[in-house]
Amino acid sequence: MESFLKNKPLIGMLHLRPLAGSVGYARKGSKPIIDAALRDLYALESGGVDAVMVENLRDVPYAKQAPRETIAMMATVVHTLIERAHIPIGVNVLRNDGLAALSIAAATGASFIRVNVFSGVAFTDQGTIEGLARDLHWLRRDLGTDTLFLADVHVKHAAHLTELHEAVLDTERNNPDALIVSGIGTGRRTAPEDLQTVKQASALPVVIGSGVRIDSVASYRDADGFIVGTALKQDGLVENAIDVDRVKAMADAVASLREGE
Repeated sequence: MESFLKNKPLIGMLHLRPLAGSVGYARKGSKPIIDAALRDLYALESGGVDAVMVENLRDVPYAKQAPRETIAMMATVVHTLIERAHIPIGVNVLRNDGLAALSIAAATGASFIRVNVFSGVAFTDQGTIEGLARDLHWLRRDLGTDTLFLADVHVKHAAHLTELHEAVLDTERNNPDALIVSGIGTGRRTAPEDLQTVKQASALPVVIGSGVRIDSVASYRDADGFIVGTALKQDGLVENAIDVDRVKAMADAVASLREGE
């Protein structure tokens, strides 16, 4: 993890088209999904991101654990992306299928996964979701992989019973490799004071998980990394393709933070 987050990486989101098993799946196989993903990968790499997170964002409404056909198709897509990529690739399987994400990572060589509910309980639009920390650690041990766990604290699109600083302590106790703090929803601003709360409560690297814009990067100077999706899309709309000019501008903004340290 130290080598991955040592210099405030910019992690670009790669949102896949609806996969098999989702309501929106076009039933045309994996080729159009892979083609679109490769175009976004090229734009993200050309723009200067340090890593890419592959996610099935467009599979709404989500199951708590992804269907088998979704996992199989996502593994195929991730494998193709990793063969072409020159930077680390991560996986997030919504809504909270960390075991599927870890299995895909182990099979394809992905470097890290995001786990929305790593520990504790979240009340979401999919119902009550419980943490996966113990099962994830056992599976990582059994698979013999060193895939990194990036764990959300007070994940977006959810309600939580504990205060943020309490959730940080509980999540850290379950031994993730880094923490993610975000706003209330996709593309929604992360409060800078929430970043400070997490940083003060934990010695783990802390990554901003939502709502970073080119004009707000400086607000998160103490962050150890940035996961950015919506702000990198054409016209700033999450459903659009990646805009390489926006990626370059965001990469420059993050680079300016590194230079200021």
